[in-house]
Amino acid sequence: MPNGVVQIPPPINEPNLTYGPGTPERSELQNRLQGMLAEQIEIPLIIGGEEVRTGRTATAVCPHDHGHVLATYHQAGAEEVERAVAASQAAWHEWSEMDWEARSAILLKAADLLAGPWRQTLNAATMLNQSKSCFQAEIDAAAEMVDFWRFNPYFMSQLIATQPESSPGIWNYAEYRALEGFVFAVSPFNFTSIAGNLPTAPALMGNTVLWKPASTAVLSGYYTMRLLEEAGMPPGVINFLPGSGRQVGDPVIANRKLAGVHFTGSTAVFQGMWRTIGENIASYGSYPRIVGETGGKDFIFAHPSADPAALTTAMVRGAFEYQGQKCSATSRVYVPKSIWSQMGSTLRDQVHSIAVGSPLDFKNFMAAVIDESSFDKTMGYIQQAKDSSAMEIYAGGDGDKSKGYFVQPTVVLSEDPRSTLMCEEIFAPVLTVHVYEDSAIEEAVELCDTASPYGLTGAVFAQDRKAIVQLAAKLRHAAGNFYINDKPSGAVVGQQPFGGSRASGTNDKAGSAANLLRWTSQRSIKETFVPPTEYRYPHMS
Repeated sequence: MPNGVVQIPPPINEPNLTYGPGTPERSELQNRLQGMLAEQIEIPLIIGGEEVRTGRTATAVCPHDHGHVLATYHQAGAEEVERAVAASQAAWHEWSEMDWEARSAILLKAADLLAGPWRQTLNAATMLNQSKSCFQAEIDAAAEMVDFWRFNPYFMSQLIATQPESSPGIWNYAEYRALEGFVFAVSPFNFTSIAGNLPTAPALMGNTVLWKPASTAVLSGYYTMRLLEEAGMPPGVINFLPGSGRQVGDPVIANRKLAGVHFTGSTAVFQGMWRTIGENIASYGSYPRIVGETGGKDFIFAHPSADPAALTTAMVRGAFEYQGQKCSATSRVYVPKSIWSQMGSTLRDQVHSIAVGSPLDFKNFMAAVIDESSFDKTMGYIQQAKDSSAMEIYAGGDGDKSKGYFVQPTVVLSEDPRSTLMCEEIFAPVLTVHVYEDSAIEEAVELCDTASPYGLTGAVFAQDRKAIVQLAAKLRHAAGNFYINDKPSGAVVGQQPFGGSRASGTNDKAGSAANLLRWTSQRSIKETFVPPTEYRYPHMS
């Protein structure tokens, strides 16, 4: 690399394309969608840069048309995990010693490839295999992943520039080393950008990675892997291992070379992994770094001074964009009776107007939930509401899985503020509303803070500035990402670093230098220019 002090260009968030009628991106995306629909590809494992076919296969389908097979993918097991560990360790020394500028260049090139020639491939794969609308795919698979790959190198340059003070005759400096071993990246189905960030953030810091994508998002994961290869990612740095959680996860967690876990998914799975790591702690070469973003029961709390129109829009968008399958999706709302009387019927009318169907029809706002298990679970919660005397289906409440896993956007009124639907994560297009008496706002705020074990995202709506200050203080620990007069979703890399605490994860803030720091092991170096040559101290004279 050049011997100058290299600077990463200050990143700018990637603009979202509109896909409006007549735009070139709309035509390009529709052509790519048709191309993918016309083919059925085979997806291998990628270990040490080599394609591996195990013969243990599963299919990637369209959730909105579950009879349509997009790909057949091979699944990893214990043997392939061992092979991937070996490949990661073979690549580790050269990769961890590579100049940080060179590692950065790979992600910066990947970002430009994704912003350009790869954009509609990742968008189309996300729409088809994860049932996202064109705009939801655009803000995720394109813009946000580009942002991760542009901002993280910039954050790394700032991080490694953080150096200790030195005193006369002494030079102190810090080295940000890779972890010894490998990092296990476990990515979710709901965000292609998260799937791209979980393996590449540790890799950027010099680590090698075993990456297990969600089984319901293998197609976009595969194309992400191929894009990274085109950008120059060396063999063995990231190893692509589709497969079941148990068949892949168990042998990975048992391996003594495990140096870290970068996880996004369910709270129960993350807790199980942490428990197993704890039980195995004496067998590892080092203490594994555990970073996880898990569940949420994300809230909106409305004050009597809230703007009813803004509140209604936030509820609809926050709860029903991408079928409520965002970690940050609005799932419970606390509304004062005075505001509910002004906006309740408008909310119902707007929910009834939502178009649900295939993402191939760009007029649709919502598509299908991810799979049959999610559909059945969601309909079970809706049935609970139908059967309860303390709950009422206010809008929606229907579903049909004959062709695709479609659940109508549903609003439930819950008289009981601690009902199951007010407390448990559903991860689907179900919004539960508790209407409180204006005079009981203190009790309502306490319920908002304590009714759920999660602490991921939340929002307050109020025009009264004193109320905003008070609500923000009382709900300080209820959300790691907190919004004022906006829906509690849509975090942007570099602007709102994302993560929560309580049962929602370790709050290591994806999209910030704080996350990158977790993938380093610092070495403090002290150099003395003129060392002493006498062991006695002056006081001994």
